[in-house]
Amino acid sequence: MNKQLVTKDNSLIGASYSLGVVEQRLIFLAIIEAREQKTLIEAGGLLRIYAQSYAKQFDVEKHTSYEAMKRAVEGLYEAGFAYSKLDERSGKIGHYKSRWVDKIGYIDDLGCVELVFASDVIPLITRLEARYTEYELKQVVGLQSEYAIRLYELIIQWRSVGKTNPISLIELREKLGLVDEYKRIEAFKRRVLDLAVKQINEHTDITVEYEQHKNGRVITDFTFRFKVKKDKKKIGAKVAGDDANNDMYTIDGLNDNQLGRIARNPSFVADYNELVSSTSPAGQDMKVWEVEMIKRLKEDALQFKKRPIKEYLVY
Repeated sequence: MNKQLVTKDNSLIGASYSLGVVEQRLIFLAIIEAREQKTLIEAGGLLRIYAQSYAKQFDVEKHTSYEAMKRAVEGLYEAGFAYSKLDERSGKIGHYKSRWVDKIGYIDDLGCVELVFASDVIPLITRLEARYTEYELKQVVGLQSEYAIRLYELIIQWRSVGKTNPISLIELREKLGLVDEYKRIEAFKRRVLDLAVKQINEHTDITVEYEQHKNGRVITDFTFRFKVKKDKKKIGAKVAGDDANNDMYTIDGLNDNQLGRIARNPSFVADYNELVSSTSPAGQDMKVWEVEMIKRLKEDALQFKKRPIKEYLVY
């Protein structure tokens, strides 16, 4: 039986959005279908997700599946996401908003939902080179919280390192689609973060813990550390560029000009734009981004392990 892989460009993994569990599951199944029918999806074709397939994948009754899928149609049609990428003409980091779908509906007699991905989404799930994160669908099947699903995706990008860089509370809220909800940090941790971590630890291939960082008495950032469960190492997620040889990720022998070239590489920007807030100077100006990334590369190059560092010199 073929593995069912959910594969997304890292720009999409790091995007900011809010989707319910059923809506995210429909996206997963549509991504798998799209990857299997690349010619069709690139032409803007319809993708069809059957209730029977949904029920089998997520271990629920067929009738229940279809009713849930139908309810998700309206939400998915209205839903959008925000993401960042390098504008190659200007050399500036662009910040964009897109919808997930151009069209979505259902056919009662067939028990299915049909959708057409928006044009911005198509290259982020089909035209992938080295800037992607991939994991088996079964890793998120047991996650009942939409925040657990999103947190798993955000964390698993750092599989080769075993921990994330510090993520600001503001940025984490943005990525989880919770800018205006759970304003009290106690509620955010109890209703979102702790619940998500508990589900990830119980139902996926990794165990996670987090460390909170403070400025005085105020929590400002979180770092997530995780380990692959021993009995699931062979079925876990994969981030393009994983390699056990740390020599591939050092900056030995590279000067500032070369480090600057690496920082300006569109692939590097796409891989690591989540390291800075979209509203920070480094998130707004390419020159500031370059200076900041050179500094971070010199301080700890091993945090940049999504693929071999010198690979970014060629573009």
